[in-house]
Amino acid sequence: MCLSICSCNTLKRVEEDEKLLTEVSIYADGEKITDPLVNSLVLQKPNSRVLGIPLRLHLYNLAKKDPDSSYQAWLDRREGREARLESLLSQKQVRRLGQSFFVSGYSDWLKRVGEAPVVIDTARINRSVERLSSYYNNRGYFNNTGSYILDSTGRRRVRTRYLLDLGEPYIVDSLSRKITSPAIDSIYHLNRKSSLVREGDVFDLGNFTRERERLTALFRNSGIWNFQESSITYDILRDTANVDDQLMNVELNIENLRRRGDSAVTDQEYRVKRLGDIHLYPDHNFQDGTATSDTVVYQNYIIHFNDRLRYKPRVLTDAVFLQKDSVYRDIDRLRTYRQISNLNTFRYPNIELLEAGGDILDANIYLAARPKNSLALDFDITHSNIQQIGFGLGASLITRNVFGGAETLSLSGRGTFGLLSDDTQGEDFFSEIGGDINLVFPRIRFPFLGNRQIIPNYMLPRTRISAGTSFQKNIGLDKQTLNTVLGYSWSSTDFKKHLFELMNIQFVRNVNPDRFYDQYRSSYARLDDIADDYQDNASLSDFYEASGDPDDPLRLSIPEGTAGFTDAIINQGLAPTDSEDYADVFRIEERRQRLTENNLIFTSNYTYTKNSKTDIADNSFYQIRWKIEGAGNLLAASTNLIKFNENDSGQKLVFGVPFSQYVKTELDYIRHWELNATDVLAFRSFIGIAIPYGNSNDIPFVRSYFGGGSNDNRAWFPYSLGPGSTSNLNDFNEANFKLALNLEYRFPVVGDLKGALFSDIGNIWNVWDSEDDPAATFNGWSSLEELALGTGFGLRYDFTYFVFRADLGFKTYNPAEPTGKRWFRDYNFANSVLQIGINYPF
Repeated sequence: MCLSICSCNTLKRVEEDEKLLTEVSIYADGEKITDPLVNSLVLQKPNSRVLGIPLRLHLYNLAKKDPDSSYQAWLDRREGREARLESLLSQKQVRRLGQSFFVSGYSDWLKRVGEAPVVIDTARINRSVERLSSYYNNRGYFNNTGSYILDSTGRRRVRTRYLLDLGEPYIVDSLSRKITSPAIDSIYHLNRKSSLVREGDVFDLGNFTRERERLTALFRNSGIWNFQESSITYDILRDTANVDDQLMNVELNIENLRRRGDSAVTDQEYRVKRLGDIHLYPDHNFQDGTATSDTVVYQNYIIHFNDRLRYKPRVLTDAVFLQKDSVYRDIDRLRTYRQISNLNTFRYPNIELLEAGGDILDANIYLAARPKNSLALDFDITHSNIQQIGFGLGASLITRNVFGGAETLSLSGRGTFGLLSDDTQGEDFFSEIGGDINLVFPRIRFPFLGNRQIIPNYMLPRTRISAGTSFQKNIGLDKQTLNTVLGYSWSSTDFKKHLFELMNIQFVRNVNPDRFYDQYRSSYARLDDIADDYQDNASLSDFYEASGDPDDPLRLSIPEGTAGFTDAIINQGLAPTDSEDYADVFRIEERRQRLTENNLIFTSNYTYTKNSKTDIADNSFYQIRWKIEGAGNLLAASTNLIKFNENDSGQKLVFGVPFSQYVKTELDYIRHWELNATDVLAFRSFIGIAIPYGNSNDIPFVRSYFGGGSNDNRAWFPYSLGPGSTSNLNDFNEANFKLALNLEYRFPVVGDLKGALFSDIGNIWNVWDSEDDPAATFNGWSSLEELALGTGFGLRYDFTYFVFRADLGFKTYNPAEPTGKRWFRDYNFANSVLQIGINYPF
């Protein structure tokens, strides 16, 4: 019904003598062209569509055609209506009523967010033909011709077909050059093999443009500091006597530098320049000028300052890639800009180049310092399924140039306070307080990596030392954590980044482990169900308490009853070791011990990231992130030298805590395709595995994987998916192996409102750890049948600085259901999952 109404409504604003444009296609030599660049040359395109429906056109059609006239006609429809309104309100208010949102404002809004019908305009179609012909003309098809055909697709509906006959392309037959400057000619000769204009290629003006850009960059990086791209021209020659000749002779012309004076234009030969004196002004004030009283010369750099030099000279000179007596290179100037900005101590610098006579250039580098200290405050209000309402307050203090080496010290503190969603623990108030300290050095502080030959300064190296702690009260088991990181980062290119954390130490202490069954209610419910079968055992009577539920009057008390019953099953032989009760209780107890034990995680890791995205408007790119992490190896190696205490399980203890030992690796691949000017197809794949060994039988909870959530499989809430084919086995389901695939089609809806259709595939499993439940472990290729599939749609609103996202996911294939009933079992709105997020999921 909706589609029928919409179909009739599309012609509402189309006049009888007009035709609505429904489709555009381009054919070159009989072949349909799908290149987005070529299609963008067409000036007149059909109304945009969402899922095949011209939604914006329908919104436009809902608006009144002339709301002002309609309002006046309504006033005049009954005699005396306008006068009565003016006596009740006023003449001015009656006029304003006509401009209100409910009278005319909503029509203006609908026209603004909507889209007027695109009717056939032959003038714009002819201009499109000219643009298409010009495009192919620039690509060597000088004899191409273009036309168009209008095909009827229904009542007052038309599609446009553009037909291009390209003919044979013209070919670059020969190349010659005419270069005035000997220095330019020498540089060109040494690099001519890299030319983008080659003999035998199709005559493409795009190649000529790119070749001019390449030559300009080449000359400016070879000492020609003032080279102008306008000095490069091409002469195209052909045999006019043979009109059928498709061969072109190309001559490259590079003229001298031309400067326009007051009365004449002068001609100056390009010459290779070398750098002379390089002056640094680290305390420059752009308002007061450059007057300084003292100078110091360090490594051929002249540093100017007043009274006292606040920066170590080496820090300043290491950030400058322009060197005395070297050939000027434009890339060294750009790298200097980047590295000085990377110091986070100065504002964007100003580099001035001056001719000092002969072939010498002097450089003045002006640096304006940022404020020594800066303070930031933030406040937020949160709500979740755990907390009814929470208030957060944070503060951070940044101090720059702490030790005179452009170091940045930041101190931050944060506190969150509020009300919990239930009073399971007898209290409804919670709090979390934490603080961090970070010290960043703009260089590598490491004996091997610190070598400038391995990691040059232009790679923006950084060393980060951080420490932080947090304390929770009335949240979970009341964790106390301590984190320490020593890490190094650098960018080998604009697209490749490296992060190496030599030490990443995390200590987690559970203050109230006896609260486990209060917090993990699924584990308690499973244990209590098993205990129901043993209620008649007199020796266990002390482990039960009244529940107040007539259907289940007794339940295990926490923590005495749960601990006593578990001990009776596992250690006192209450149930046979080969029974199902014994296996279930053993798994529950094993999980309790793992989640309540304190953790010491001592890791080293390396992360490599490559991103091909060139700028914010680039919608066709890929990103690869690979990470490898090893934990506990240094501590394990030191056991040969140091005698460690051991617990009952034989695990080595450090400060009374068993240290974790595992190896973990992850691979994340993201690919985006720009389908047209507005639509994007985004794909993501992720695989990660963490294998415990040595001193560990399992992966710590904080380093394991989970499924579900706004950035994962959106048909499941976080921690609710898996592992394997299990269903809601625990309150927080996690495992040590994860596989995920995501596909999302993104398209515009109205204005800044975007839409998306998505499909998420993935799951988590246990592998090579202590878990022995076949339903939760990965058992080869057959376990891929347990990959969960979630599909759905979402809306995104672009606030410029961030994107607000809401996704509705449906369980399309649920591996937790019995085999044969997994497809579309809960595929309905009642069982859908709403995920709220910020920015795109991948």
